[in-house]
Amino acid sequence: MIKIFRNTVGGVCLAALASCGGSLDCATSTSNATTGEYANSTIETIMQRRSIRKYKPQTVSRDTLQLIAECGINAPNAMNRQSWEVRIVDNADTMAKIKDLMAKGKEGEDAERAKGCFRDAPVMTFIARDRESDYAAYDCALLAENMMIAAQSLGVGSICLGSPVSIINSAENSEEILQILGFSPEYKLCLCVGLGYADEAPEARERDAQKVKFVD
Repeated sequence: MIKIFRNTVGGVCLAALASCGGSLDCATSTSNATTGEYANSTIETIMQRRSIRKYKPQTVSRDTLQLIAECGINAPNAMNRQSWEVRIVDNADTMAKIKDLMAKGKEGEDAERAKGCFRDAPVMTFIARDRESDYAAYDCALLAENMMIAAQSLGVGSICLGSPVSIINSAENSEEILQILGFSPEYKLCLCVGLGYADEAPEARERDAQKVKFVD
């Protein structure tokens, strides 16, 4: 028998971001589905996270970025091979150089799209995967999720981006861009995560709870 999942979080105990500190008490892992208030702070952080596409100009401190990155690399990964490399760019001149290289050889809307695909986030995290690992892409996704949840808990907005990856990996000057980032030759760009202080407060988009079902 298949039972439809109800769109509530009551009675659930999550063990997310354990590496970032804080223990979870299953007895307090309850939610108020009507008000959207959650007794458990981890669940509240997850449910309040939004993809931010407008940022304030100020950057994020290196100490805060270091903490976010540490939470990222403490994500689960296949056989603890840690088949990722992470590069954090918080220098505006470096980002401008990367954008110019991405737009090189393009005209009009294509050039604008290449330069604008980072959503003007003041900090950009580039995550690369080991080309030889069958599981590296999953590991990178888990790392990115940990980073975004950690960022949310620290008041930092975030967005996960795939379009810069597509543009860079398909560019004729891809190697020149990747040299700036300093990835090892056996690694390929997989994901980007923008970070910064939000200059918008988007509403949550509806999720289709009908896609989650219990199987007895």
